[in-house]
Amino acid sequence: MQVTVVDHVAGAQSAQGVAVVIDVFRAFSVAAYAFSRGAATVIPVAEVDYARELKRQHPDWLLIGERHARPLPGFDSGNSPADLEKLDVAGRTIIHTTHAGTQGFTSVPASVETLTGALVNAGAIVRYLQALRPEVVTLVRMGHEARENCDEDDLCAELLRSRLLGEPMPVSGIREQLRKVSSAVKFFDPACDWAPERDFDLCTRVDEFDFVLQRDTSASPPRLRKIDVPQTPIKTS
Repeated sequence: MQVTVVDHVAGAQSAQGVAVVIDVFRAFSVAAYAFSRGAATVIPVAEVDYARELKRQHPDWLLIGERHARPLPGFDSGNSPADLEKLDVAGRTIIHTTHAGTQGFTSVPASVETLTGALVNAGAIVRYLQALRPEVVTLVRMGHEARENCDEDDLCAELLRSRLLGEPMPVSGIREQLRKVSSAVKFFDPACDWAPERDFDLCTRVDEFDFVLQRDTSASPPRLRKIDVPQTPIKTS
């Protein structure tokens, strides 16, 4: 298996094999928590205007997202897993637009199988890819606003790459390591009420979920599909 690491929208556009588009703080952590709470599906959208138009066409759908990490006027929620806990998402369709994650996700060629990437389901992503055995995996680090690298996406890519290549790295210190990075400062600043501290806790729970989120291009518009990837029980005899 060849594992390639690329960056930002240009990297997403060049993806081959199976693409994993990584956005830890917070887009694809949010998507995972939405499904864990029973959401029917999540529709990743690049443009705010298109997201608003989908909401106009489907008033019963939830509209969430951000620009420059801040919630957008008229949206049901920002890009926050903690704020998502305040909404009844069970059985609902969620429209999701963000400054980085959904930009990259929607830029991957339609012919390329595409998964979301985050720490919360890193183990499931690796198990899924190991079972699929593609010749090439492209890890796309979306970074800060899809224009500069950030520690959490770099670390997530390294975790996935090391596990895929059979060189697993320790995860016990990941939360404390990320607590010190510049992109985490907002979570501990009371003035940043759009980035609650609980978001940091939720986004840094490594291997929290045993499912992957795959792009379903057969739907219109394309959306995420949850695929369970349970851990293989350890044989004791």
